[in-house]
Amino acid sequence: MNLNSSGFHKKTRESEPAWAGVVSLSLGVFGLVTAEFLPASLLTPISHDLNVSIGSAGQSVTMTAVVGAFAGPAVVIGTSRIDRRITLLGLTSLLILSSLLAASAGGLIALLIARALLGIALGGFWALSLALAMRLVPKQLMPRAMAIIMTGVSVATVCAAPVGAWVGEAYGWRSAFLIAAAVGGVALVVQILTLPAMPATGSAGLATMAAVLRRPAIRLGLLTVLLVVAGHFAGFTFIRPFLETVPHLQVEGISAALLAFGIGGFLGNLFGGFVSERSTRLSIVIAAGGIAATTLLLALAGILPVIAFVATALWGFAFGALPVSVQSFVTQAAFDEAESAGALMLTTFQVAISSGAAIGGLIVDAQGLEGVFGFAALSAFCGAIVIGVRGRRSVEAAS
Repeated sequence: MNLNSSGFHKKTRESEPAWAGVVSLSLGVFGLVTAEFLPASLLTPISHDLNVSIGSAGQSVTMTAVVGAFAGPAVVIGTSRIDRRITLLGLTSLLILSSLLAASAGGLIALLIARALLGIALGGFWALSLALAMRLVPKQLMPRAMAIIMTGVSVATVCAAPVGAWVGEAYGWRSAFLIAAAVGGVALVVQILTLPAMPATGSAGLATMAAVLRRPAIRLGLLTVLLVVAGHFAGFTFIRPFLETVPHLQVEGISAALLAFGIGGFLGNLFGGFVSERSTRLSIVIAAGGIAATTLLLALAGILPVIAFVATALWGFAFGALPVSVQSFVTQAAFDEAESAGALMLTTFQVAISSGAAIGGLIVDAQGLEGVFGFAALSAFCGAIVIGVRGRRSVEAAS
């Protein structure tokens, strides 16, 4: 297949990497993920102000995730003939609009509409992120570029919830969304100033996605993502009740453990980018194996507070290395159709997140919190085995 079908032109490969543009993508994703995570720390004041239950207010989180799962492929296909710079600027503008609408929402319906718009922006960005990075840096620098972009996720993961809670308490929950809109505005200006024109190629479509899905390496990568991410979220969904009821950590200890998880994720992201430049398969094996080892340690010895704290921090490090590693693996497997591969990756992630959380809930009801962490370890270990045993052959077959 002609590499030009991805819009990755020879001129781009031979030119200097556009690191300023890559940083602007990281800033954009920081704004998107910050806005995505804000409701989790603001549900109580939102529910009181809008006069709805906390459960109903929590649907603002669900709305973003559900819309994002469908929006990724839809944005890739629906904007396939539009300059990718214009598409990205439109998605960042949706982030700003969504945050402003959320800040001014007078009821639950208005809030859900605002969060649906954020889902479109979030899903579209993640589906296009691989292809956007490929238009800005040479192939050999892709892991480094993705690590920079994913840094925005790591920083947002560490900052969004505690900062959102503080702003909500001090100035009201609407102020937190106004800040998210301001972050989006800064990202939009930086993107306008740094991103070059990226003409569309019009190659993305359902047929293209089906063709990409037939590639053995892509199927292997998606299966690995499904196993590891489902295991991760089966456990992580219940990390707070686990820390409360098994090692009996107090609120301060739980906050410290979750902060350590976030910091670990930031460092793991940098580590994953470094290792992926040398071997994407090895990087995924380390990340998946780390998730398996730390969740198993929580299941077997998490009753000890020190073990629970250290295992949670190392778990964050392992999971932080995963996204950049699998993105780099997919880049190698579908370098000529990055947008379609990115859309498939996004959908797989969302399916894994939702199914992992659902399976985790069933296991908690049947076997308790230790049981769900045992499942997380087994699922992540299976993912490590799949990519470790078959990964090299699949990548070589795709080359």
